Amino acid sequence: MNLAEHLVRSAEAYPDHIAVKLDDAVVPYRVLAGAAAKVAGWLGELGVQPGDRVAVSLPNIPQMPIVYYGILWAGGVVVPMNPLYRAREFAYVLSDADAKAFFAWDGIAEEAEKGAADVRAEFIPVSATGFVPELMTREPGPFVDRDDADTAVVLYTSGTTGSPKGAELTHANMGRNAEISVGLLSTSPEDVLFGGLPLFHSFGQTVGMNAAVLAGATMTLIPRFEPTKALEILQRDKVTIMLGVPTMYVALLQYPDKADYDLSTPRICASGGASLPVEVLRGFDAAFGAMILEGYGLSETSPVASFNHADRERKPGSIGQPIDGVQFRLIDSDGYDVSEGEIGEIVIKGHNVMKGYLGNPEATAWAIRDGWFRTGDLARRDEEGYYYIVDRAKDMIIRGGYNVYPREVEEVLYEHPAVASAAVVGIPHPELGEEVAAAITLKPGSSTTDGEIREFAKQRVAAYKYPRVIWVTTELPMGPTGKILKREIHIPTADPTP
Repeated sequence: MNLAEHLVRSAEAYPDHIAVKLDDAVVPYRVLAGAAAKVAGWLGELGVQPGDRVAVSLPNIPQMPIVYYGILWAGGVVVPMNPLYRAREFAYVLSDADAKAFFAWDGIAEEAEKGAADVRAEFIPVSATGFVPELMTREPGPFVDRDDADTAVVLYTSGTTGSPKGAELTHANMGRNAEISVGLLSTSPEDVLFGGLPLFHSFGQTVGMNAAVLAGATMTLIPRFEPTKALEILQRDKVTIMLGVPTMYVALLQYPDKADYDLSTPRICASGGASLPVEVLRGFDAAFGAMILEGYGLSETSPVASFNHADRERKPGSIGQPIDGVQFRLIDSDGYDVSEGEIGEIVIKGHNVMKGYLGNPEATAWAIRDGWFRTGDLARRDEEGYYYIVDRAKDMIIRGGYNVYPREVEEVLYEHPAVASAAVVGIPHPELGEEVAAAITLKPGSSTTDGEIREFAKQRVAAYKYPRVIWVTTELPMGPTGKILKREIHIPTADPTP
């Protein structure tokens, strides 16, 4: 199947139903499908063949799904990119993917066009208020069938080590994950999904856009998450399904005037992309009356791999159980299964696992062994098969020979009444190897001292775990999905306090 068949079917079943909207701009399903077909025709005129890769870098505007499905319609492969990239980053991905064309928002035209020029990709600017006029004069292109195993999307990983790698996700990977997402959230044509997650990212793309199109639902877009605007959209459009990352839920929970908005319509909320602090989950439940279900996945797993199912017990702090057709194991550093109750690295096998990293057989062979994908995430499993992320293997702190998992300490810090957000990292120590440090931001109107925070944590975790170095900052660096980027935290010079 071709992933774009979902759009074709919904356009036939619900032609006048709103597919996507951005404030007053609305796009019914028949218009979305018609515009996608014209993008396909345009690509055909440019010489794009089935299997060719076409890049797109757009914010959350209606043109994003139009281009996305237009590329698939033509049998092409979508290569989404972050609009915040600079020319050098655009050029790297365009070159690595050997992209034949590049649709880019005109708000980033200078950087995007320079990046395209460096690799001679056909540059196509897209206006936030509409397409370049040429689109409307194009003839619709033919719908190209694709095999399940053909690549549909190449998602470039964040590249925390080395250069970014392109995860090749097939039509079967993406289609099956969208189907499961619809089932997990019981998405229907009557639903309105909150489109605040970047559509160039796997979570917003699969659980949001692709699942909404498959179900014939409506997605209301917000190009850049901001709590005031988000609350306005939730109220105005009567959103029924909220999709977000932890920092979004934190921002809404801590918004001082949230009680002024009617937020009675959301029936379910999904959280992913990073671990959701238990205090935030419970606080959001109490404040908004909408249950948050936490899930887990990676770009390489399409992305959903596990979820807290709505019809089963929800366990705060857990990423739930593997989705249908997906298996988890916990292994040690030698690749052997750990004993029950012990911490191990999650490895995943199933229909959601990518076919490999584009043009990088060595990285693929390292990441996928005997069909099992190595995630780099450490977790434990309870007796009912629920998994609990402990931390990223690379984030673990070894202090004086003891393992310290930052997430455990962060959960404690979030319990402090003054703390808005927290990130625990390891810093070099001449005797211990690493010392535990924490960067925090404070809730509006709150105040505290590093000594108070240190004592608070000291009373709640083992002596080797509590942070000796603590500093308050105005904000923590965030990635495009709102995930805290620990590698970019500026660590002040400070001597650890005993």
